[in-house]
Amino acid sequence: MKRIILTGGGTAGHVTPNIALLPRLKELQYDIHYIGSYNGIEKELIEQFGIPYHGISSGKLRRYFSLQNFTDPFRVLKGFGEAKRLIKLLNPDVIFSKGGFVSVPVVMAGKKCKVPTIIHESDMTPGLANKLSIPSATKVCCNFPETVKLLPADKAVLTGSPIRQELLEGNKEKARSFTGLSPDKPVILIIGGSLGAAAINDAVRSNLPEILKEFQIIHLCGRGKLDPTLNNISGYVQYEYIKDELKDLFALTDIVISRAGANAICELLALHKPNLLIPLSANASRGDQILNARSFERQGFSLVLEEENITSETLLSSIHELYANRRQYVDAMAKSHQQNSIDTIIDLIESAVNE
Repeated sequence: MKRIILTGGGTAGHVTPNIALLPRLKELQYDIHYIGSYNGIEKELIEQFGIPYHGISSGKLRRYFSLQNFTDPFRVLKGFGEAKRLIKLLNPDVIFSKGGFVSVPVVMAGKKCKVPTIIHESDMTPGLANKLSIPSATKVCCNFPETVKLLPADKAVLTGSPIRQELLEGNKEKARSFTGLSPDKPVILIIGGSLGAAAINDAVRSNLPEILKEFQIIHLCGRGKLDPTLNNISGYVQYEYIKDELKDLFALTDIVISRAGANAICELLALHKPNLLIPLSANASRGDQILNARSFERQGFSLVLEEENITSETLLSSIHELYANRRQYVDAMAKSHQQNSIDTIIDLIESAVNE
């Protein structure tokens, strides 16, 4: 039986693409193991699928000063030793890494043990963990055409990001029943991420009367971000976070307003949903969401409104422009080469195993 080790963690975005690969890997009869940190979010997410989980020591490599910068390199070294022992014990045919700091010692140990290793970079510019892993990788998968130029030519493959296939199987009538929205007006889905995006929430809520003249709104506003004063407004529904019904909400949705995290926008691309991206400000991040959004804009997949430029006028005109031109966004997304990411990545995994 073929054996694969999956790794990646620290945030859900470093785990969900691995989860998206599980059905195909099981179909191809892979024996699947997962290496992550002892208590990271990846442990909780992966164990519910019955996949054997192996914890290793993990440290964060920071670009800024912290006292932990003195201790974390030792944790990484310890993690490398633990990963090497696990790889020798499990003897996998291939390793697939979704990034995050826990993956660095696993990828390096994979090279040391002569196991082919494929890594995936979600953002347009590689994060620090993947920068450290690239020299040890056999292939590097990426989401954006621009990223290919930043990677070694013999390793780079434009794949897109693996998307959970159930998202493509939503039922709009179930969503209508769940939300109580009518078939009379188009629906905007607003996604601020699991923690919510205050700038998006505030901009939408302060312009509700105007938006609701022509649209209905499903607002995923983030944990602790519900506004009870808006509960009985016709055409507006709000939820902290949605899991099982998300596929149905997507099916009902005409246009989407979202942050520009790589996994989120790849889901919108796979679903062919016209979208207005409001990327996280460069003041609050390393600016990767802005680069992601601009790439999707250049490819004709998205309209972009930067957080610093949000006013009532810019928000309303962007919504109207997106809805008026929705067909051209759908057509551009339908022609994208980043569609069949699971197939492309599985082909790379199979090639590595069979070499």
